[in-house]
Amino acid sequence: MCTAITLQSAGGENVFARTMDFSYDIQPHLYAVPRNFVWNNAPNGRYNRDRYSFMGIGQQLGSLLGFFDGVNEKGFAAASLYFAGYAQYATAGSNSSAIPVASYDFLHYILGSCSSVEELISQLGSVQIVGMPDPVTQTVAPLHWIATDRTGRCVILEPAGDRLLAYNNPIGVLANSPDFPWHMTNLRNYTEASPRQTEEAFWGSVQLTPFGQGGGTDTLPGGYTSPQRFVRTAYLKTHIPQPGNGEKAVLSCFQILKSVSIPKGAVVTARGTDDYTRYTASLNASTGEYYFNTYENPQIRKAHFHADNAASGSLIDLGSLAQPVSFEQM
Repeated sequence: MCTAITLQSAGGENVFARTMDFSYDIQPHLYAVPRNFVWNNAPNGRYNRDRYSFMGIGQQLGSLLGFFDGVNEKGFAAASLYFAGYAQYATAGSNSSAIPVASYDFLHYILGSCSSVEELISQLGSVQIVGMPDPVTQTVAPLHWIATDRTGRCVILEPAGDRLLAYNNPIGVLANSPDFPWHMTNLRNYTEASPRQTEEAFWGSVQLTPFGQGGGTDTLPGGYTSPQRFVRTAYLKTHIPQPGNGEKAVLSCFQILKSVSIPKGAVVTARGTDDYTRYTASLNASTGEYYFNTYENPQIRKAHFHADNAASGSLIDLGSLAQPVSFEQM
């Protein structure tokens, strides 16, 4: 369970943000991955070399370094989200002309090799996504991906066996299952949602008046299912005032994603574990700035993409996202 959005400022800066909702225990860190970083490509046992440096939130378990979201030196940003019941991966070796990439490594692959959404689309035919168990869940995680760049263009990638379907995303929102076209069609059920106040009505001689402000939002769903979160996020994103600059766009993203952030206890899995928002991240694709907060610490922290990181030659662990909250004394 996760939700992601893109948001453009009046100054042309493109901001990408997501919630990481997960029921398994993860210990995410923020990493700076240098240009020419070499990593093991599990399906074929060969090593892959990153063309571009990037910053990303992920987790390292043994020799495996998996990423959840990130932005590279060219302003290309992307994230992986769960796609349960719909993700269909290729069988390793079914396409001998394509590079096989494990599903949990695909985000790393595109962050290290794509400078833009256009370049991502051009590479899709040469990549084959193979489903392989990850060390966190011990299962083949069903995933789909959202990607954007400095131009503001946004696409969704969804695996359908030997094919990887790409959809232009004009609304800049993604949640989980069902597939992206279904979510866009479902928005038609909410055409009456409005920020305007509902007017009084008469049922015969009986006058009915609204209970105050917000009556135009009565039709919006309030639960935490993927379709409900998609609708709420799409409504908020398209109705807030356009932020004046990148920093205000970042803050707007955090405000929007509050409406779909899940507290502990609200959603419990069949395993008896809480599925909740572990962290929220907001990335400025135009500047390389990375903002995030966590469930335990709502204070927004920031890291900046530095040229030194790009050429360092070594992976840099910038630290765990888990930091104790500090209450300021008035």
